[in-house]
Amino acid sequence: MRKVIGIGETVLDIIFKNNQPIGAVPGGSTYNAMISLGRAGVPAQFISETGNDRVGEMIISFLKENGVGAEYINVFPDSKSPLSLAFLNEQNDAEYLFYKDHPHDQLDFVMPDVQKDDIVMFGSYFAINPVIRPQVKGFLDYARQKGAILYYDVNFRPSHKNEVMKLTPNILENLELADIVRGSHEDFEVMYKKDDADKVYRAEISFYCKKFIYTQGSRPIELRAERPRVGDVTSGMGGISKNYPIPSDIQVVSTIGAGDNFNAGLVYGMMKYGITREVIERGLTEEQWDLLIGCGQRFSAECCKSLNNYISKEFGEKMRPT
Repeated sequence: MRKVIGIGETVLDIIFKNNQPIGAVPGGSTYNAMISLGRAGVPAQFISETGNDRVGEMIISFLKENGVGAEYINVFPDSKSPLSLAFLNEQNDAEYLFYKDHPHDQLDFVMPDVQKDDIVMFGSYFAINPVIRPQVKGFLDYARQKGAILYYDVNFRPSHKNEVMKLTPNILENLELADIVRGSHEDFEVMYKKDDADKVYRAEISFYCKKFIYTQGSRPIELRAERPRVGDVTSGMGGISKNYPIPSDIQVVSTIGAGDNFNAGLVYGMMKYGITREVIERGLTEEQWDLLIGCGQRFSAECCKSLNNYISKEFGEKMRPT
């Protein structure tokens, strides 16, 4: 049976509105996506690290409660788990502060079993952090050799903008390894000072990866991708260039986790609609992209309806395969 393997950071998200804390939930970019996939009945495992404290225990037990394998979580005996403070503005968009007390990042895990057509999700600073890069890159290379599909969410925070030059080699390696790349307009403004999907795709992405999704908050999602091959010939002239409007009737309580859940929905769609390594290499049709991005939008919209970072359990039940 196909499965999804996520690798990324864990944090406790403490959410503020009008400078008062209104909630606290386990989080982390890939973590949020994995919880949603677990709730939707997708076989999932998560590779990460956490501190040896009550927050770490909460993060691990929450994975298990939601059907996500937690045997590849590295618990540091002498560290506190990281915290993220998320301050919601009047539009319920979040601004973040991060606190981390891992004096010696040293991600240590046994390689999980990876099979052909499994999907690996990775991204954010965790995927480019120089300290743990050898372990992360080693796992991604291993997954690629095994025939997995690699989904990369750039998720580059403004707090790291002064490190762009230093981190660029790791970013480029990730783009080259990835089968699908997603990034937000904020990511590319911080990294490349570009705010246009076409410019970003042509100048920064297309040389490395030909399947690119550009999200921009409440504005339309932009897709840039090559057309599928028929035999040895690409069908149709030019690539697929399409935008997908965001539904205007979503009651937004919080946008925390919106992008993470778009990722979860798109990967859920890949499992549901049989997008395999072979399909990826041949190229997706416009109709296949429509289905996948539709799933991403549904998961993202559901996440925005609450202060949680994931789809609701009820929504997950409806999404489970029958």
